[in-house]
Amino acid sequence: MPTVARKPTKGTAAGGRPANGKPAASGRPAASGRPANGTADRILDAALRSFGTRGYDATSLDALAGSLEVAKQTILYWFPSKDALLEAVIARSAGELADALQSALDRAGDGWDRVEAVVRSVFRLAARRPELLGLVREVSRLGPPPATQMTVALQPLVERASQFLQAEMDAGRMRRHDPHLLLLAIYSTVVGMVTEVEVLRALGEEPTARSLVRRRADVLALLRSALMTG
Repeated sequence: MPTVARKPTKGTAAGGRPANGKPAASGRPAASGRPANGTADRILDAALRSFGTRGYDATSLDALAGSLEVAKQTILYWFPSKDALLEAVIARSAGELADALQSALDRAGDGWDRVEAVVRSVFRLAARRPELLGLVREVSRLGPPPATQMTVALQPLVERASQFLQAEMDAGRMRRHDPHLLLLAIYSTVVGMVTEVEVLRALGEEPTARSLVRRRADVLALLRSALMTG
């Protein structure tokens, strides 16, 4: 049976909202999209799975509420609309994606090692968090404003990657291209191959660890041949 927001305590409204209408200190998600409340986290997790596998249009708040065994009003307390829920999911997911890629870069060496580190990191996400990369594909399909939100969130990482590619080309280690167009080509190649894995999983064909390793090796070989001068 669906549950509803908890009974208000003195000085608060239902769900922990203070009587003055403002969220409590641990209330609704901050701009980062990472709420401290467990209920909101569960809603975000369920929404990510649904948006990333079934798609935004095929996801309803009623279905999400049913899967979580909460009242729809509980979702609307934390996220006042389906669009607001998507915004929060994008904010949290973009942060997770950026953290994973940044961590991979921080551990990598120079030159080709950095490209390989990013590719390996994306494939690890494909195996561990397929819904995250499914969301990236879905946001691209939706276009603005969701796609713009994702782009802006990842912009610092994109700029750093562009500067790295430009430095590698100036040093003669990579073939000369427009760094932003090159990044777009790399993104299309890597994410396209990885989300194909996610599509197969959605169709009921579970990729094996061996197939993921083989696919990753193919992508790395293709990129190395296209990018490197020697």
